[in-house]
Amino acid sequence: MSRNTKINLVLLFVVAALAVLPLALGLGDHKKEPFTGADGEAETAITELKPDYKPWFSPLYEPPSGEIESALFSLQAALGAGVLAYYFGLRRGRRQGEQRALEREAEAEADGALAGAAGKSTAEQD
Repeated sequence: MSRNTKINLVLLFVVAALAVLPLALGLGDHKKEPFTGADGEAETAITELKPDYKPWFSPLYEPPSGEIESALFSLQAALGAGVLAYYFGLRRGRRQGEQRALEREAEAEADGALAGAAGKSTAEQD
């Protein structure tokens, strides 16, 4: 097994553990909504500290349910991942293209040098 494969397996195990451990350990069982986002947690904390607090502004769009909000968040994350993957793929492709062009240039120079040397040796023989 190669070193990269071992590293990938360890990372996969860590990600799986991060996803499963909170559920297996029952973290958040004492809460009404155990795994809410940071926005919900912040709203709850502010309401507990200052019950008369009024927000400075309201959202432009309030999804009708938590499922739709979650789906929109997932869509946003997928689009962001797609943009990043495109960018890194484009950079890698450009780098590989430049490397291939340099290799072709070096081969052409080497072939030209060999042809020049072969031409001189035949001219010198006459």
